[in-house]
Amino acid sequence: MHLPAGEFAMGDPFDEGYGGDGETPVHRVRLTAFSIAAATVTNAEFARFVSSTDFRTESELFGSSAVFHLAVQAPRVDILGPAAGTPWWLNVRGADWAHPAGQGSRWQDIPDHPVTQVSHNDALAYCAWAGRRLPTEAQWEYAARGGSPGSRYPWGDDLVPTGPGGQPEHHCNIWQGTFPTENTLDDGYLTTAPVYSYSPNGFGLYQTSGNVWEWCHDWFLPKYYRTCATAGTIANPQGPTIGRGRVMRGGSYLCHESYCNRYRLAARSSNTPDSASGNCGFRTAAVEPVQALP
Repeated sequence: MHLPAGEFAMGDPFDEGYGGDGETPVHRVRLTAFSIAAATVTNAEFARFVSSTDFRTESELFGSSAVFHLAVQAPRVDILGPAAGTPWWLNVRGADWAHPAGQGSRWQDIPDHPVTQVSHNDALAYCAWAGRRLPTEAQWEYAARGGSPGSRYPWGDDLVPTGPGGQPEHHCNIWQGTFPTENTLDDGYLTTAPVYSYSPNGFGLYQTSGNVWEWCHDWFLPKYYRTCATAGTIANPQGPTIGRGRVMRGGSYLCHESYCNRYRLAARSSNTPDSASGNCGFRTAAVEPVQALP
């Protein structure tokens, strides 16, 4: 999707984010025109990359990766143990992009779902092959908002608005029920959904809330927004030069208001560049020549 140059208010206008995430203060950002994919990279697209290059992801090299406990498709011997502090994540031998839930799963069964179990480093390798790049965090939020400044979600401020027939309408794939033991599947999915599920936002982008976290170009530094606000309107920000991980945006199918209300447009998180899991993927942006600001 080609997006026009524009200016927007970046950050959380509701002041309801997590303090350590650095979603405030809201600050002005001005961007030149750019192009970004309508959806995240799918399993089928990533498979073409692997077939063309024989690339091995970091999960394959490490030999295991993180799988949500209710999603595991692997023999008990492959379950190496829970993650410290988050026991719903299990380290599963043989889990990788081609076997996202363990050896009993196959990407061929869900070719139109987002590729997962890919690290930031893996995403960069795909981008280099495809002649693409990862979007900056500012580009991601501008695109995700779909031309609706100040909204909580791409479709408005209510998470589950009432539809024309008086029934609740789900606009994203997140957790319903009691996390992490019971998912009522009100939105239809326990884990990932096909990338073109639900309606697109005003710019034609799909699932910028929920489904899978999306890697961005930027390093993550919680105090970065304070620096931006002090400087005034920021043109084409590239993020800080250092950080404790790379930015992830959009939330995932595991987000729930009880512990991870990060499916909001302003929400942000991070992970180390070599980390991968069953709920993180990426979308790409076009490599374009530098343009003059309007």
